[in-house]
Amino acid sequence: MVKYARDPENATKAAKARGSDLRVHYKNTRETAYAIRGKTLIEAKSYLGAVLEKKRCIPFRRHSGCAGRTAQAKNEDNPAGQGRWPVKSCEFLLGLLRNAESNAETKGLDVDALVVSHVQVNRAMRQRRRTYRAHGRVNPYMSSPCHIELFLTEKESGVKAEQDGKSRKLSKVQLARKLRSGAVSKSA
Repeated sequence: MVKYARDPENATKAAKARGSDLRVHYKNTRETAYAIRGKTLIEAKSYLGAVLEKKRCIPFRRHSGCAGRTAQAKNEDNPAGQGRWPVKSCEFLLGLLRNAESNAETKGLDVDALVVSHVQVNRAMRQRRRTYRAHGRVNPYMSSPCHIELFLTEKESGVKAEQDGKSRKLSKVQLARKLRSGAVSKSA
């Protein structure tokens, strides 16, 4: 059994998936994973599909050196406007989401209520190749693979507040605003 960075809060309501030593760039994958954290499973899959079609982009926040600016990144709430379309990272994350979804189905969880509650990307051991330079020299040509792990947690329905006959007491400022807007009469 593999070790995860942390355990889900309720293991019976969560499905896990992970990939180790994946041959995909760490920095792109970290930004892509950060973009889908907190989304529902359906939202995350459609978002990554739209990135593959270049309809939406992944905002680059931390590893943003030399990342070009695009209007799509501003739509994704990145004030710097830096974003890219990391195809390979999206494909790997989509594969992990599908794997976690099938794990959830075997556990008997409701697939429509699943939320990406935890995504973590770590650097893996770099793989070495060589590139040949002028004058008979050799330089390293390293890859930057990564480990990815994610949890899909079933969203719990919130408890509804009890409806009682009393209305909430308003503060003086709130009451003055209502009076100014004409929503309530002064006698009330």
